[in-house]
Amino acid sequence: MRTLRTLHPLAWTIIIGTLFARMSTSMSLPFLAIYLTTTLGATPTATGVTVAVSSLVGVFASFYGGYVSDKIGKQRVMLIAIVCWTIVWIAFAGATAVWMFFVLNMLNGICRSLFEPASRALLSDVTPPEQKVLVFNLRYTAVNLGIVVGPLLGVWMGSSTSGTAFLVAGGIYLIYSLILVLQFRRYPAIAVAQKGNQVSTTITMRKAMQAVYQDSVFRYVLLGMIFAVLGYGHLNSTLPQYMALLPNLSAGEGSRWFAYMLTLNAITVLMIQYPLIGYVSHFSPAVSLITGNVLICIGLVLYGMCTSLTEFLIVTILFTMGEVLLFTMMDVFIDRIAQPEWKGTYFGTIGFNNLGNVLAPIMGGMLLDRLGATQGVFIFLWLAIGCAPGIPLFIAAYRYLLVRQQKESS
Repeated sequence: MRTLRTLHPLAWTIIIGTLFARMSTSMSLPFLAIYLTTTLGATPTATGVTVAVSSLVGVFASFYGGYVSDKIGKQRVMLIAIVCWTIVWIAFAGATAVWMFFVLNMLNGICRSLFEPASRALLSDVTPPEQKVLVFNLRYTAVNLGIVVGPLLGVWMGSSTSGTAFLVAGGIYLIYSLILVLQFRRYPAIAVAQKGNQVSTTITMRKAMQAVYQDSVFRYVLLGMIFAVLGYGHLNSTLPQYMALLPNLSAGEGSRWFAYMLTLNAITVLMIQYPLIGYVSHFSPAVSLITGNVLICIGLVLYGMCTSLTEFLIVTILFTMGEVLLFTMMDVFIDRIAQPEWKGTYFGTIGFNNLGNVLAPIMGGMLLDRLGATQGVFIFLWLAIGCAPGIPLFIAAYRYLLVRQQKESS
């Protein structure tokens, strides 16, 4: 408790803001695929493309967003992004056509790609080294606390048939933006940020690209994460469509099952995160990534074999263990290998793993169109195969990391 009281107020602002922001996101966006398919009558492929566009623009915007935060300041980037984000959420509530959702989800991806790298880099700046594992895990806890409540609120508000949840999300983001304005005025600068601002005039896009490209460990981890995220991305894209189209479920039952699975996913994270991280922290982060990718692949195969709610829930627990191993240590890992002046750039570049989120709904939508929801075994087997290349890439990153550590110790 004493450690928690010593955390910087800006760190608490970001952590608590993340909780409410993720709650508002998870009560709306996970149901977007169902809304487009059942209410607007979009095909699974069109739905997949609409859902994927957010991650597609994120692939290209994330690196630039991290670079800009290093160049002009993290606080300024965060404020611009979250004000625009608020407008986007409110506009979602009034959208009535598939093309509108496509455009708005694209803008959603741009805002997220600007805000999140800057917020994580600022979180690192205001936190001393001995507290960073705690702080980044608190942030991940906040994400999952939001996901516990969000889907249930989404079902209650009828997110699969109306846009009310988007309007509520807009209100939450507006409050978050006002709190950030007040906090940034109270804490206009910190020592680390001032040091970073002194070198910001020397930062160029070319230097930023060279810094991340020459880091072989980071390069292989980034490539591995693309495939791992490709597998994980089916949880929020292919799976809800698949369950909504299952012929043995009545209308709306698939949406309810999916909401229960998302809630269980978040609860499982909260229950196992700290014990599991306490155990895997004794090993290289690459070992955690390898194991997590394996569990994601196994979970996908098993999803295709499920026929009851109980089976879906059991597989979700296994799938969630893979998620925890993949994502809880990623921010800590990036923070450790990034040079201070490139921290925003590193956090932005890892956003290239959103390419996996781009491919997931498109790949899943095409398989659903071609094979149909009655061929779940074959659909999810192919999805697992698409995720598997991350395993050898993480193994390669582990080998490079060992070589680096040997050089540093010699």
